[in-house]
Amino acid sequence: MADDPKKTYPLPKFHFQLDWGGTRIGFTEVSGLDFETKVIEYREGSSPQFNKTKQPGLTEYKNITLKRGTFAGDFEFFEQWKKTMMFQEGKEKFRRDVTIRLLDEEHKPVISWSVAKAWPTKVTSSDLKADASEIAIESMELAHEGLTIVEAKK
Repeated sequence: MADDPKKTYPLPKFHFQLDWGGTRIGFTEVSGLDFETKVIEYREGSSPQFNKTKQPGLTEYKNITLKRGTFAGDFEFFEQWKKTMMFQEGKEKFRRDVTIRLLDEEHKPVISWSVAKAWPTKVTSSDLKADASEIAIESMELAHEGLTIVEAKK
């Protein structure tokens, strides 16, 4: 019996989809899907062991960076950030749940990341360069309150 090729090779990272509440879902790069549990060290003075004990502390989530091509008349990143800057939570929600999906060859999700209560903390416009032959790329950095990895259902 031959091995299933889907389980033999690692997943490519170039085919993904992002639902962030905006109108365009096409992004060139997503980074910052990192989380870390801080370590709490403790030792009592009367302990017979001459070392600290370690236990899990608070979990820290890194900011997520979204990058995409800049299009004429598309100011969604800026408009979303503006809502955050003005703290219009009561008027219009500026926090959003975001879903990032890594897709297989059949465009079906293999792994999904659910991001809780994300909001833009930084928007970066493209750099401008007279001698470059490149696409203008804009980016938005999202702060959030939690990241969950979900395996796709078979």
